[in-house]
Order: sequence, then C-alpha cells, then structure tokens
Amino acid sequence: MFARKKFISAKEVAQHLSSLETRERLNLPAGTIHERTAVRWLQYLGYSWRHEPKGQYKDGHEREDVVDYRQNVFLPAWMRLTEGLTAFDDGNESSVILWFHDECTFYANDCRTLRWVHEDEEPVPYPKGEGLSLMVADFASAQYGWLRAPDGSSEARILFRAGKERDGYLKAQNIQDQATLAMDILDAHYPGHKHVFIYDNAPTHLARAPNALSARRMPLHPPKKKNFLCPVKTSEGLTQSVRMEDGTFPDGTPQSLYFPEGHPQAGLFKGMKEILHERIVKGALLPDPSTLLAQCPKFKCPSPMDTTVHCCCRRILFNQPDFANRTSGLEEHCKARGYEVLFLPRFHCELNFIEQCWAYAKRIYREFPPSPTLLDLERNAVAALDSVPLNAMRNFFRRSFRFMDAYRNGLNGTRAAWACKKYRGHRVIPESLLADMEASGV
Repeated sequence: MFARKKFISAKEVAQHLSSLETRERLNLPAGTIHERTAVRWLQYLGYSWRHEPKGQYKDGHEREDVVDYRQNVFLPAWMRLTEGLTAFDDGNESSVILWFHDECTFYANDCRTLRWVHEDEEPVPYPKGEGLSLMVADFASAQYGWLRAPDGSSEARILFRAGKERDGYLKAQNIQDQATLAMDILDAHYPGHKHVFIYDNAPTHLARAPNALSARRMPLHPPKKKNFLCPVKTSEGLTQSVRMEDGTFPDGTPQSLYFPEGHPQAGLFKGMKEILHERIVKGALLPDPSTLLAQCPKFKCPSPMDTTVHCCCRRILFNQPDFANRTSGLEEHCKARGYEVLFLPRFHCELNFIEQCWAYAKRIYREFPPSPTLLDLERNAVAALDSVPLNAMRNFFRRSFRFMDAYRNGLNGTRAAWACKKYRGHRVIPESLLADMEASGV
C-alpha cells in the first residue's frame, strides 16, 4: 500500500494501522483507527494537506557539460566582474553595473481565481485558454532597477506580440536591436561605469552572425550547380547571399573557403575535403579527409562532446578552434561598442534575479481585472512591472548572488538551494557551511 510513498492519504494511513499485521508488529490494541484520528495525528506530526511545495527548477543542473561551463567559464567570469561590486546601501557608486536580461509573457486571462465565493453564486461560463498574450523583454540591475533614463524619457523595455499573425517571433535580430537601445541609454545617462549584459543561455541569444563559420550545411565537394552561400538580411528587409567568412589556419593566417581568382572553379565553395586538406598542408594534425564521410550515418557521431574524435569531416570542422570558438552575433554587436556580454549556465534560472521580478509583477498583475483587449493587457502588464520596488529587486539579486557563491563553493543544485534558504539573510554563504550541512544531514 505504501508504494505510493508521499502520495498516501489519511484514509490509507488509518487502514494500514488498523490491519492485523501492523497492530501485532507495533503492539497496538485491537480495533480500527478512524480516518479523522489519522488526520489529527498527521497534523500533530507537522503534516498539512496542501499543494506540494516546489523548489528551484534543476533539470540538467548536474549535466557534465553544464557543470563544466558553470564552474570553469561562468563563475570565474562572475568573480572577476563582481570584484568592483559594492553594497547597495554603503553610499558608494559601484564601478561595475550588471544588467540581467530576460523575457516574460503576460496573458489576458491570467487573473486571480482564489477569492471569497458566496454560497448562492452559480458557475458561469469562462473563456477557454489563456487569451491574448504579450511578451515583455527587459533589463534590470540591482543598482537602478529597470533599464531606463533617469527622467523616464526612454527605456530598454520592448513589448512584443508573439504569433504568426502578429509581430512574428522574437529572433536574434530583435535581441540585438534591444541591446542597441540599451547601449544608447547607458551611453547617454550612465557613463563612467563598466556595464555588463547578462543573458540566458538560449539559442536566440547565442545565434552567430548569418555568415559566421559553421560546418552544419557545408557540402563535401565543390557544388556543381548552386554555390554554397549564406543568406543575410539587409537593413531594408531584403535577403541577399554572401560568402561565408574566412577561416583561420593553424599558423594564424586566414583561409578563404572559396577558390581564388584564376582558379578553374574561381568563386566556388571549396568543399569540406579541400578545406581540411589545406589545413593538413599548413601543419594541422588531422586524418586524411579522402577516407572519411561527410557526416556519420543518421547524423549521430560517437562521443560528440569529445573534441579529439575524428569520425567524419563535419565533426572535425566542428571541433576546429576557429569554428568552435566563434562568438555569437550578440557578443560581437555589444563588443563593438565596448560592452561585455556574459551568458548564464543552462537550466540555472535561479541565477537570473529578474525571474523573481517577473513573479512579483505577475502577482500584482493578477490583482487587476481581466484584460479583454490588447490595450488593457499592455496597460496592466506595464503597471505591474513598474510596481516592483527597487528594494525587492535588490533582495532578489542577493538571493541569486548566494546561489552563485554556493556553486563556487562546490555545491550541487540541491545543496545550493538548501544553503540559500538557510542563509537567506546573508549576501554570501558563510565559511561554516560544510559543518552546518553535515549537522543537518544534507
């Protein structure tokens, strides 16, 4: 009966304790135990019948590649950036301002349902689904809150009506356009600081430039009909085909991926075999590409995370330094104006304090009447977002800071969540952490 473990009911507890086997084993008096008695004892023992409490979302937290990025890439960069970070209430201006970015969706029918209902009130029809939706993308910092001009004349927040028949879908270009808006505001109103943008590890944020090095669709040989080019959208919204950017030989010199002028196939893409052969000539220690396939059968390479695997031409190029180390278009876009970009580890929403800002705003939003029109939806969503106080944002940031400090001390997701709850009044995890964890049996 107890195969259900934590999902057993008071009735099942009463039945179990009333069974002959249990009464004999526990030396209980004869008779049955009423369900109400089981309820009282469960309450006495500290149990309550309610929704199961949920902690942080941790699916994928302990994946090898995620842990490697968190411990060896993100946290060292975070420690370097936060060296110049001062407390918010010490009266000093911080030299580093960290702007966290995220997106959130508000729904028209997402309103409060828990209320006092009169006994004479009858059920009424209600709209099915979540209704109209509005996506909001914004930046926030613990020093200034939402990213906007001090006088409120401009802001980095964008409202996006996602959908095929609406504004489309949020793409990499939209993210870069918003970054441009944010950098314009910071240049005009917040000079003298080092500003860093922190984004989720999402494909839209990590997208490379349209003509960036990528072996994903490269042909094995020079094309016989249509040349291999990259589609790039112009500022007028038109699409034009351009060459993929040059690679880099082991000696640091550029490698053109297209045959030069004077060659019988001038202007054509060289193909993966020829690209690899040229690298071998330049000193790269690679297998002979003439003995390899373009791609492993069924597009499944053995040990795809192992950079030493030379199973097919495409995998070899994927692992080449100039292909693997290519930065995202967003990083290049911000770096050109002197701004640094840092990406959070995947699955680690607890490190982005703006997530709690969304939750705070949505709680306020649900207090408003339903939003039957898009105008109502926008007005209520903006009002809810602007109601998040700066002190609350700073508390949320401190919580994320504690999580980062817990991971820096080598804790996994479960232990980090325990430590952040235990030391919620601290900005960092104390040195006595391990002793406290052993004493608590965590």
